Amino acid sequence: MSAAIPRKQIRLNAFDMNCVAHQSSGLWRHPEDQAWRYKDIEYWTNLARIAERGLFDSIFIADVLGTYDVYGGNDVAAIRNGAQVPVNDPVQLAAVMAAVTENVGFGITAGTAFEHPVPFARRLSTLDHLTKGRVGWNVVTGYLPSAARNLGQEDQLAHDQRYDHADEYLEVVYKLLEGSWEDDAVIRDREAGVFADPEKVHHIGHQGKHFTVPGIHLSEPSPQRTPLVFQAGASPRGINFASKHAEAVFIASPTTAVARKSVDAIRTALVEAGRAPESAKIYLLLTIIVDETDELARAKHEDYLSYVSPEGALTFLSGWMGIDLSQYELDEPIGNVESNAIQSSVAAFQEANPEGRAWTVRDMVEWNGIAGLGTTVVGSPTTVADELERIVAETGIDGFNLAYAVTPGTFEDVVEHVVPELQRRGVYPTEYAPGTLRNKLFGAGDRLPDDHHGAQYRVGAPLSTVDDSVREVAGAAGG
Repeated sequence: MSAAIPRKQIRLNAFDMNCVAHQSSGLWRHPEDQAWRYKDIEYWTNLARIAERGLFDSIFIADVLGTYDVYGGNDVAAIRNGAQVPVNDPVQLAAVMAAVTENVGFGITAGTAFEHPVPFARRLSTLDHLTKGRVGWNVVTGYLPSAARNLGQEDQLAHDQRYDHADEYLEVVYKLLEGSWEDDAVIRDREAGVFADPEKVHHIGHQGKHFTVPGIHLSEPSPQRTPLVFQAGASPRGINFASKHAEAVFIASPTTAVARKSVDAIRTALVEAGRAPESAKIYLLLTIIVDETDELARAKHEDYLSYVSPEGALTFLSGWMGIDLSQYELDEPIGNVESNAIQSSVAAFQEANPEGRAWTVRDMVEWNGIAGLGTTVVGSPTTVADELERIVAETGIDGFNLAYAVTPGTFEDVVEHVVPELQRRGVYPTEYAPGTLRNKLFGAGDRLPDDHHGAQYRVGAPLSTVDDSVREVAGAAGG
């Protein structure tokens, strides 16, 4: 008798943001929701402990640098509904949460359009040191025009041009993190009075279209050197970008069929880029409403729905899709549109076609009210676990990026009810793997794998694959 084929392991992330209303607009009014405590260290340390108790891969923190002002042509509705405004910086949260945990990772969102790569690379190294290698960088190119205007630009670059700019941004970051300091550059020789060997610290000598960076990285090598690279673009250009850089990809889809198409496209692109098809973990956006029984879960879901703000949901959707939905009647089909924002979200809604008809504005509001651009699963632990296994089997994803209806309650419910059921079925970890975030996900060490695009910028990489300037040796005084 042949051995049974083991079922695929399911991975989970907690998806949050340093703000009041992240995905589920209006739910901040719910008596159990604590999102308004986003300003408190205690909120984040408590969330970190919950995620670690549930053996989550990471707490993934989204971010924006502008307001959602597409709906109605202004940001009035966004401010009124707390739609990702006010919003605080996500970066400091990783250090705060790392102080009270030992294993859970932290995915921090930062855009390539609004900060020079030199100080940002130092920030990445700092976080990787402080977290002992548990930090990841979610690379975003930006989609809100208001963010560009706030930083002195008339508008953001066109969609594909943003990725072209981001490619060079990451090239600079790789050169700094991978190619500037050799592993044994820091010698701490007290007798000779030499802390670091200048011969082992290299200028990167980068001269490109967007950036000129002649000098060295300001930080010594951290546990991962380059933190784990997250990415969420699912447009054709975004997938091309992910095939070079991403080690974890987040997708959002209203149906498993659309999700399967995204997964297949990502796996194919990875192979075409010379990487293994499983070299990036793929997480699907999902919200879980769970209770002891299906009846209790449905009642909880109905309670949450009663707090949804339609205006807030339309505000989010307008920003994500780049379409002013205030111009549409609620029962009007969206139709075919072109967007300079998140192109994949437009395509996903157009392809969903619920009940054989086109998506209307009302459909999207009802869908988006809690789940954002993802989906919602409601039921008992058995019902939810069945659905999670079905989705994984039908889409080929590795796990789920879990958005909340109320926080931290939604995450606590998953840890209390769903995780034990998945563990009972043998499809969820019972302990963390050792090491850094990268090693926990892939079990192949702490540093970028050899087939990753960033690996070519390492000190000692073959000269045929990397600019000679990476190896310019530091001169007098390290310069």
